[in-house]
Amino acid sequence: METLLLWLFYISTLYAFIPGLITRLFGFRVFRRGIGMNEFALTFDDGPDPVYTSQLLDLLKKYGAKATFFVVGSNAEKYPHLIKRMHEEGHLIGIHNYVHKTNWLMGPAAVKKQIQRTNKIIHDIIGSNTHYYRPPWGIVNLFDFARRNETQIVLWSSMFGDWRQRLGADRLTERMLKKLRGGEVFLLHDCGNTLGANAQAPMEMLKALERVLQVAEKQGIGTIRIDDMIQRSEAVKRESRGQKSMAAAPKETSKQKASLSFGKRIVVSLWLLWERLFHFVFQLRTTNKEEPIFHFRIRPYRGEPVMMNGDIELANGDRVLELHFDNKRLFEIGSRSRTSVQIAIQMIRGVEKTLPELAQYVQTHPELMDVKALYGVSMINRGPEQFGFTVTDLPDSFFARSTRLYLKFLMSVIHPSGGDRLKQRSSHELIPKLIVMPMELLLDKYSEDGSHRRFSGKESGEIASDQESAEPEETALSATQPC
Repeated sequence: METLLLWLFYISTLYAFIPGLITRLFGFRVFRRGIGMNEFALTFDDGPDPVYTSQLLDLLKKYGAKATFFVVGSNAEKYPHLIKRMHEEGHLIGIHNYVHKTNWLMGPAAVKKQIQRTNKIIHDIIGSNTHYYRPPWGIVNLFDFARRNETQIVLWSSMFGDWRQRLGADRLTERMLKKLRGGEVFLLHDCGNTLGANAQAPMEMLKALERVLQVAEKQGIGTIRIDDMIQRSEAVKRESRGQKSMAAAPKETSKQKASLSFGKRIVVSLWLLWERLFHFVFQLRTTNKEEPIFHFRIRPYRGEPVMMNGDIELANGDRVLELHFDNKRLFEIGSRSRTSVQIAIQMIRGVEKTLPELAQYVQTHPELMDVKALYGVSMINRGPEQFGFTVTDLPDSFFARSTRLYLKFLMSVIHPSGGDRLKQRSSHELIPKLIVMPMELLLDKYSEDGSHRRFSGKESGEIASDQESAEPEETALSATQPC
């Protein structure tokens, strides 16, 4: 029963909750806002509709506006003449699944089939494929990220509730005008036949849209397709990076650290709440409740045999003490540190302090004496071997791939440079590894005072001297992140 609950917890969190969270708040691997422009993007979901889409196209043509339509494949199949007209009048066409169904309720293969089927319908009508995709309700799952070479996920920066008819054209106009500025991505709907929508709601949207287009025209704010907005935003980013690289980098001081954005504070709070829930459900323990480094639980090992130090084999079914870093402590360390080297040094010291405590805990709890090994998963390059861990590859599996995405998210939160640093790292640096240590080695090396390895001044100096080099800095951090 515990194993079933664990897998349900892992699957729901990794497959749905975390991807949804980081896309909405961090914009991870999605596009949702343009930069450096005086145009805004009109995007329309759920169509084409036989009544309202043609009226919308007439309105856009009247004001010379360009838009992006994320069409439902089954609707496009019924009304190909509307898809053809969208294309001929210069609008961009994207995918909104074949049926309007959330990706959380479909497996990876089903979602892929929805996308491919809709893309084929579009190709058969206009003669070209589309690269742009908006999942229904903007809800992504873990494997949507894996399709980044096939599709560009597009969300939005402004949503107005226009699928509800009772909102009315006047209130809708007011909401839209408040967001009328360059770079905004408006989410609107030209069909009201989906779950939760009102069939006549697009009529109110059309009234409000005309008023907004009139105001935009007076203010000199234009419209832009999503593909053009993405291209121009990327050009602005490249130019900005070039200017930064030419400018001298100011020296950092602890007083100059930027405070967390509101969005990141929300992410961190939800992330730590999720961790507390995980600890409660699976009854994780720690050796130091005041300043925990590790949390742990006892479980059977499931996997291929692993040869550990001392020629001791960890076999399938052996009891292991599964380690989890305390994410609150990890985040606090990252918040206080200006570089990833400083994070690494503090974490190494924390691990070194905790291993003797862990050995003593095992000795004073006889029910743990039959545990075969310490076990954890980490983004590893090098480092844990100095403590006595054996580092080995995880077999290619759903668990390994989902763990890799989770650890990327973890690093984007705790790393001083945030998610920007991840983009500079090669893919091999972020591969999760299995780390194991025989319980015999833990007790022999760390159970007696003075017998365990101390973090010497020489080693501390060696790590500190690496601050001038990006690669040693990153490997030190990666090597100290069991999760």
